[in-house]
Amino acid sequence: MSAGGGGLGTPRALPSSGPRALRDMPHPLAASSSEEAASELTPSPDLLLPRSFADKDLSLPNGTPVDTSSPASSSSLLNRLQLDDDLDGETRDLFVTVDDPKKHICTMETYITYRVTTKVLENGFLGLLHDFSRTETTRAEFDLPEYSVRRRYQDFDWLRNKLEESQPTHLIPPLPEKFVMKGVVDRFSEEFVETRRKALDKFLKRIADHPVLSFNEHFNVFLTAKDLNAYKKQGMALLSKMGESVKYVTGAYKLRSRPLEFAAIGDYLDTFVLKLGTIDRIAQRIIKEELEYLVELREYGPVYSTWGGLEMELAEPLEGVSACIGNCCTALEELSDDMTEDFLPVLREYSLYSESMKNVLKKRDQVQAEYEAKLEAVALKKEDRPKVPADVEKCQDRVECFNADLKADMERWQNNKRQDFRQLLMGMADKNIQYYEKCLTAWESIIPLLQDKPETK
Repeated sequence: MSAGGGGLGTPRALPSSGPRALRDMPHPLAASSSEEAASELTPSPDLLLPRSFADKDLSLPNGTPVDTSSPASSSSLLNRLQLDDDLDGETRDLFVTVDDPKKHICTMETYITYRVTTKVLENGFLGLLHDFSRTETTRAEFDLPEYSVRRRYQDFDWLRNKLEESQPTHLIPPLPEKFVMKGVVDRFSEEFVETRRKALDKFLKRIADHPVLSFNEHFNVFLTAKDLNAYKKQGMALLSKMGESVKYVTGAYKLRSRPLEFAAIGDYLDTFVLKLGTIDRIAQRIIKEELEYLVELREYGPVYSTWGGLEMELAEPLEGVSACIGNCCTALEELSDDMTEDFLPVLREYSLYSESMKNVLKKRDQVQAEYEAKLEAVALKKEDRPKVPADVEKCQDRVECFNADLKADMERWQNNKRQDFRQLLMGMADKNIQYYEKCLTAWESIIPLLQDKPETK
C-alpha cells in the first residue's frame, strides 16, 4: 500500500475495525441481540453457545473425534440430531492424518514417532479417488498426490515455532503438550500416546484447513521432506518481512488505547478462559468422585454373590443383583473414560487457543503503537506540509494487515469453536443417555427374578 506522499493532514484512516464489526460475529458468551452499541459489548458470564444444534452433521474436518458407534436407541441424540461437516462451504484439497505411533529406543533416548500422511487432490478431481499415474495436483507446491513421513513431537513443535515466526499476524493452533502432559506419568503408555496422536492430528488438520497457513513453506516441508533434520540444519526457514518487522519491535512504544473492536475480543477471551477453567476444575472433581464411587461399587456387587451362596432360595435374585451392579460398574467406567479422553482435552485445547489469540493481539498492539509513535514524530516536524515517510507508510500497512488477518482468524476460530462445542456437548449428552439406559436395562433385568413365583404342588 502507498499513501502517495500525501500531506500529514490527510493520512489514511487506520481501520481498527473491518467491514464486519465484532458485534456481528458469533459470540458464545454474549447476548444474541445484534442491536447493542459497540460500547456495550460485554461478555455474558454464562457459557452460551449460539444457534440451535439440531441441523448439523457430526463429521468435522478439524480433527475433533466423534464416536458414532452408539447403539440404535430411541433416546439416542446421535440417532435424532445431526451436525454439518462443512465450514462455511469451503472446498478442501489438502488432507492430513496422523497415525501409526511407533516407539524408538536409542542409546541416548527413547521417543515416539508418528506417521504423517498427506493427500492432495489432483486437478479435475472433486474427491479423494486419485489416478496415481498423474502428478499434477491442485497445489503447485506438491509434486505428488500423496506423501508419507514420520515425525516426532519436537518436529511438530519446530513447525509451530516457524509458523509463529513467518506468519505473526495469524492465529497458530496450539500443540497438545500442556493439556496432555497434565497428570500423566508414563508418556509411553498406550493411553498417553493415543491422546497425543489425536491432538497432533487435530493440530495438522487445523493448519491444513487454513487458507493461508496451509500454503506456508515450512508446513510444506514438514509434510513432504524425508529428512526434516537436514532441512533444519540448512537454515532455510527465513522470516518473512512481516515476521522481521514484528520480531524487532521493542517495548519502547506504548499503545494509547486498543481499538474498541479488539478490546472487546480481549475481554471476551479473558471471560472465555475463565469459564473453561471453572468447567475443567469441576469436571475433574466429578471424574474423581465417579472413580471413587466405582471402587465402592466393585466391592459392593460381590457381596451379593457371596451372600447368595448361603441363601439357596434367594441365590438367583442375589446373583442377579450382583451382575446388575457389575454392569453398572462397566457403564460408569466407560462414562468416566469418555469424560477424560474426549471432554477435558477439548476444554484445555481451547484454553491454549485463547492464549495464542491473546499473543496475536499483543503483537498487533505493538505494531499500532509503533505506527502512532512514528506518525506523531512526523507531526512534530516544523514543516507546513510534511510528507509521510515510507517507513511510516509500511508500518501503517502492517497494522492494516494485522487487523484484517486477526479478524478473519477470529471469525474462523469462532466457527470452529461453535461446531466443536456443539459436537462436544452433543456427545456428552449422548454418552450420559447411554450410561443411564445401560443402568436402567440392568436393573430392569432383575425384576422378574424378584417377583413371587407360584409354588409347585
